[in-house]
Amino acid sequence: MTAIPKILVVDDETDLEVLIKQKFRKQIRKKEFEFLFAFNGVEALAKIKEVPDIDVVLSDINMPEMDGLTLLGELHIQAPLIKSVIVSAYGDMDNIRTAMNRGAFDFITKPINFDDLSITMKKTLEHVKHVKETLQAIKENNILKMYVDENVLNFMDSKEYESNITASETIEGTVAFFDICGFTSLSEKANPDEVVKLLNNYFDIMVKEIIAHDGFIDKFIGDAIMAVFRGEYHIDRAVEAALGVRNEMNSLPAIEDLHGFKPSVSIGIKSGEMVSGNIGSASLKRLDYTVIGDTVNTAARLQDAAANNQILITEGCYGMIKESFSCQAAGEIKVKNKSNPLVVYEVLE
Repeated sequence: MTAIPKILVVDDETDLEVLIKQKFRKQIRKKEFEFLFAFNGVEALAKIKEVPDIDVVLSDINMPEMDGLTLLGELHIQAPLIKSVIVSAYGDMDNIRTAMNRGAFDFITKPINFDDLSITMKKTLEHVKHVKETLQAIKENNILKMYVDENVLNFMDSKEYESNITASETIEGTVAFFDICGFTSLSEKANPDEVVKLLNNYFDIMVKEIIAHDGFIDKFIGDAIMAVFRGEYHIDRAVEAALGVRNEMNSLPAIEDLHGFKPSVSIGIKSGEMVSGNIGSASLKRLDYTVIGDTVNTAARLQDAAANNQILITEGCYGMIKESFSCQAAGEIKVKNKSNPLVVYEVLE
């Protein structure tokens, strides 16, 4: 069950609580929002400790005991995932500028336009949702941790997160391998700095598309990405991500300075059971949260067999998606450690 988004309103004007409850009564009744209230920054921090899953803080600036600007600084340290929207008097640009510099996500002015407030709240909550989904992906990808704020990393290292990643389990999901075609040969000809910068740019494009379809980046392998999709419609989302990645890469221009290199991808997708857990060497203190098993190996073999701009799936996967996607038979391929060839299909659109 999806949690109801929680918004903490911090203002010393008591009539604001009444107004918000009146203006948003339908959304509150439909459980689109849940509002909590605090009189000043001190009460707000106490409320956040009491209710740790608050998503957004809507805060006035001028309040007794602890004002809104001070509260912003405390939120950055104590609750870095919470996004703040500042309420300020019209034309008070100095305070608004200070608030934005201290990490406020947005601001609205008094007197409050409640239609504008509703739009701002929805936009901010959507951003919070995206941040939390991205953090979950980052948690499973140590390589991306270097780009994350220290306070967020401390939060991710809390017991709340650690309890979710220590256990191994058998899961049902879909694995997809995305390989940038021809990049290995390009790396032998081009300047190393150019190669790394270009590869990172391509990875960034691919990662955004994968995450947009609720996929997790399991690892980067040379010039390839291994992604895992879990939950409802995992194979559909994997195929949609593959089509999206292919389209994005095909839309990129050729690079004349790099021997006219034109990026494209080959993709292999397999759905089924796999073992999920921390795999690696305890003595080296290097453990990666990953998945292993025949499903993973088969997806990698499918990617190896795929040509430029080709997305290959197994016959079993074809049976699961044939009513939703256009596919065609692509023959058989021999796979290591399998006695019989695999019948494969190509996803067209």
